[in-house]
Amino acid sequence: MENATLPKCLKCGRGDLVPLSDFGSQGAAIHYKAWVCTTPDCGFNIKIRNGDVFINEPINNGANYVPRIRA
Repeated sequence: MENATLPKCLKCGRGDLVPLSDFGSQGAAIHYKAWVCTTPDCGFNIKIRNGDVFINEPINNGANYVPRIRA
């Protein structure tokens, strides 16, 4: 996505939608798993989980996140 224009949020029209990536259960990278509006008070997000699309799920503060210990 280098040098690409990010799409505008269709909900608020002020923010951009930025892509987020994650890792699958086997450790493989999953690119563009979610898109989130850059305007904090908007909160629009769209996510893919197990092949299903979810819109506007609650956004949690990650400050209290405790990572799982993998053995």
